[in-house]
Amino acid sequence: MLISIKDLRQRKNILDFQQEFPPESFDLGTDVRATSPVKADGRATLIEEPTGNKGTLDDIRIAGKLSADLEILCARCLEPVQYPIHREYELLYRPAGSDVGEKEVELQDKDAAISYYEDDGLELEDVLREQILLEVPIKTVCKEECKGLCPHCGRNLNTGECECAQAAVDPRWEALKGLKDKLQK
Repeated sequence: MLISIKDLRQRKNILDFQQEFPPESFDLGTDVRATSPVKADGRATLIEEPTGNKGTLDDIRIAGKLSADLEILCARCLEPVQYPIHREYELLYRPAGSDVGEKEVELQDKDAAISYYEDDGLELEDVLREQILLEVPIKTVCKEECKGLCPHCGRNLNTGECECAQAAVDPRWEALKGLKDKLQK
């Protein structure tokens, strides 16, 4: 769904939306996928901001909420983990290149909250994809005591031990093994 400046002006600077997107609408990478429709509702508002001698800027403010069910691969054993999300957001978009000046300026905290759109507007799907990815944890595990995969054969150690786990010893630890024996005497 395109949120365009033209549509916002025709609707008296306010556009309410309530959308449901199929799970395959969003490319979330290789470790995350949506397993339910992504539901979003909110409001887009056109804010005409005076800029002094340059006229006005057409900022778009989007406030809303989204919900979806995600499937994320466990960081240790690669088994899928169900992860529901519910997120509220409030964002400000400014025309691309509108803050370009002749000299360098230091960014303020308020500048970090501004994103940019190109041409006549922005795609709601792009906004939602960003918000979904911000909700995904850095590391997801299926359970806290997950044993992960065997580094040699790749077997999931949560389902049972493998044959190579006991036989494989890293030779770099051999010197410490001898030290342990000496200390115990």
